[in-house]
Amino acid sequence: MLKTIWTYAEHLPPVPDASRLYLGEGGTPLVKSRYIGKAIGLDHLYFKLENLNPTGSYKDRFASVLVSQMRAAGQTVCLATSSGNTGAALSAYCAAAGIQCVLVVVDGAPLPKIRQMQLYGAEILMVSDFGKSAQVTGHVFAKLTELCQMHQLPLPISAFHYCPSAMQGVQTMVYEIMEQLPQAPNHIFSPAGGGGLTLAMGRGVVSAKAATKVHCVQPEGNDTIASALRWGQEKAIPVDYSTTRISGLQVANVIDGNEVVNTCRQLGGRGYVVTDTEVFNWHQELARREGIFGEPAGAVALTGVVQALRLGELSPSDVVVCPITGSGFKDMNAVERNFGLPDVSAISIAEGLGRIEQFIS
Repeated sequence: MLKTIWTYAEHLPPVPDASRLYLGEGGTPLVKSRYIGKAIGLDHLYFKLENLNPTGSYKDRFASVLVSQMRAAGQTVCLATSSGNTGAALSAYCAAAGIQCVLVVVDGAPLPKIRQMQLYGAEILMVSDFGKSAQVTGHVFAKLTELCQMHQLPLPISAFHYCPSAMQGVQTMVYEIMEQLPQAPNHIFSPAGGGGLTLAMGRGVVSAKAATKVHCVQPEGNDTIASALRWGQEKAIPVDYSTTRISGLQVANVIDGNEVVNTCRQLGGRGYVVTDTEVFNWHQELARREGIFGEPAGAVALTGVVQALRLGELSPSDVVVCPITGSGFKDMNAVERNFGLPDVSAISIAEGLGRIEQFIS
């Protein structure tokens, strides 16, 4: 049976069948680690391959629900914000629905994500310091909210604070995980910028009535939630300026952070703060040891797992799940910048055969 997010329609906002837009989102594989798990001391480490969604990220789950709702309401214009993946997802689903899409993107959004949005036909506006500066980000959100209210439009931001019903689409990831394993996992580690994905994981676990701990992992240059969760603070704390180089996690404002702290704490989850360097190292290991080419943000959860093991907060027999949030092709700039890969240029047949002899001998 084909699994889609609409398989879990009872957990989603009501949308008429005729308005539901399906491009192949959901039903992504859950694969067991072949190398990294054993190397770090875990017998049951799994990766949820959200990079295999139609536009290359888990945000397709959000976009499918939101654009389906827009179709049902007869809306013809979508004005949204994005750090990259949400914009790519919304622009694709809007293209399929015949809806005009205008996107305000964060300062420094990777070019491959921008090009993807443009190819789908979206209009793109990049605002200086948006996403990096809490003050600028708050101002942009406020102005766009005012504009959308004036024109009776939704403001599609992939966060429960702004779009709680559409974010239920992201929760379907948890329902799939529960069905793909013999029993509920002991732990789900989730990367966080504004916290929407982590909150979706937590609420999905609560809805599934599972005994699974959901942990929040953040890069140290955008630590709005993780330290607050770990050290017993009641609320997330915005940063003045996000300095992480992990695309998609540059969210200086709290957004869903307070709810993440509450929900993860209720589920027994912890916060983990990791460095960009650690993330890039595990990003490369995922590709070279597991054959998984995710975006750098997709390696953040795994980096948190490694830290948890180092702190003695996981057992070797624990079942642990990490989402690979998006495709590595989304941020090729990071690959070029961080790994120093050699250039490939044309050579003669004789030279090529000589090198092949060296490789195989």
